Amino acid sequence: QDGSCNGLQHYAALGRDEFGGAAVNLTPHDKPQDVYSAVLKLVLEKLEAAEGEGNELALMLKGVVNRKVVKQTVMTSVYGVTFIGARDQIRNRLRERKGQMNFAEEYDVKEVEAKVTECSKYLALLTLHSITDLFNCAKDIMSWLGESASLITSLNLPVCWVTPLGLPVVQPYRRPTSYRVNTVLQQVTLLDQGDQLSVHNTRHRSAFPPNFVHSLDSTHMLLTAIQCKKEGITYASVHDSYWTHPGTMDRMNEILREEFIGLYERPILEELADSFQRRFPEIEFPPVPARGNLDLQLVRESKYFFA
Repeated sequence: QDGSCNGLQHYAALGRDEFGGAAVNLTPHDKPQDVYSAVLKLVLEKLEAAEGEGNELALMLKGVVNRKVVKQTVMTSVYGVTFIGARDQIRNRLRERKGQMNFAEEYDVKEVEAKVTECSKYLALLTLHSITDLFNCAKDIMSWLGESASLITSLNLPVCWVTPLGLPVVQPYRRPTSYRVNTVLQQVTLLDQGDQLSVHNTRHRSAFPPNFVHSLDSTHMLLTAIQCKKEGITYASVHDSYWTHPGTMDRMNEILREEFIGLYERPILEELADSFQRRFPEIEFPPVPARGNLDLQLVRESKYFFA
């Protein structure tokens, strides 16, 4: 059984995001919801509006953008993909389809490549904005986590937290110092990455949202494993892919849903905010983002939550 864009499932549950939760199958549907197609639909709507205004890049992309073009960017958005990363992902897909793009006949090879890059930048922005439109709660949570990380690292301290299972996590990002040692045969560069070095503010900020969500999806995995062990169910997993024998699949499906609901019935963000405030009383942290109205109990009835 595999999760449905699992990172976004965790963000939707954290923020009680009704719209985003429906897109990643936290609520029951007659057929599985495809978040990549949902983002694609928004992107195509934006492109169509731009085409009507005579936008050159939108006209070049007419009939070219499909699910595969946006999929990788949607998949990695939960892990903090940057604009540059999204541009490169989309450019790779557009290069595969540049024969279908609407270029002027007089363009030579270099001009075609330049236009592919321009279109990639434009489409990356549209895709990232569409993801934000669909998962507004996730974006607010990512921003809150990033801002909290920046405030902590301003004290030259690493970001750390404790997972709902009680596992302490410390981000290791420091600004390494390099030393060059000349030997008879060659020059060797040594890196000092000890805890006495200054923290790397930018890396802490960008890494905290995906690392925090990874700590939650691993918590869900382990909670499921613990309950399966208690019931004598053979269980194995890789990230959001959970396995058992056919005879115990139905029960594992029930367990993983119960554990997910139980995990997110806890006020996880509020607990994190309280722990930050206790450890760093001199910092005024921003308020936790407001929650939506997603009913977590619907996860029990969602056939395609893990499928």
